[in-house]
Amino acid sequence: MPVDYNIKLEFFEGPLDLLLHLIKKSEVDIYDIPIATITEQYLEYIEMLKEMNLDRAGDFLVMAATLTHIKSKMLLPIDSVEEDEEEGPDPREELIRRLLEYKMYKEAAEELGERDRLGRDLFVRGQEIELEGIEETGLINVTVFDLMDALRGVLARSNSETVLELTAERFKVADKINHILDTLGMHHSVTFTSLFETSASRGEVIVTFLAVLELAKMLLIKLHQTDDKVIRVYTGPVTKTHEKQELIDNLQE
Repeated sequence: MPVDYNIKLEFFEGPLDLLLHLIKKSEVDIYDIPIATITEQYLEYIEMLKEMNLDRAGDFLVMAATLTHIKSKMLLPIDSVEEDEEEGPDPREELIRRLLEYKMYKEAAEELGERDRLGRDLFVRGQEIELEGIEETGLINVTVFDLMDALRGVLARSNSETVLELTAERFKVADKINHILDTLGMHHSVTFTSLFETSASRGEVIVTFLAVLELAKMLLIKLHQTDDKVIRVYTGPVTKTHEKQELIDNLQE
């Protein structure tokens, strides 16, 4: 059951970002995408996005339909595929073209963005990390899809035997935000997965995840992924109590 909350995050990547994430994660060639496998993984993420009531879910559903169409064409007999190709371009080629073009512009934008920060964000293993220079969000070298990968592991351990799914009517995003901030007030940093109670229901896990995303958007927390792929959460640049409370009050309205 989806939570009673609609998330609107400007920094939430789109469907092409998700495809590139899956391709990189699966370590496959972008020119030889295993459509069946990628489509299956993509649909798993779609189910998670539905639970979060993401306002851009429609964009992901369009891509899901495209992947499903390509997958169905690949399952057709060769003769049937050749007949279909006479009616227009192969949708697989169009998808690869879009991915390569998007990847090129994305990497170019990242390279330009890194020029001003060159030599500023250096992290040494085993030493205290000071995260500075955040312009837009609290996500340092981690993407929303990296967080969703970690979330899948949390959901796998959540209480699957709960008959009545608990939603945001009981677990408020603002309450989870306060809980996370209180936790960070006692510790300099915590791991992402430690923010989720082991006995939490699926609904509570989703609401907590939404709270993490909101906090990152409001710059109340920072998230950084270490070399061993562990995601840690730090207190963000907004440190004044009245500023924090004002942001939380705005969220509750």
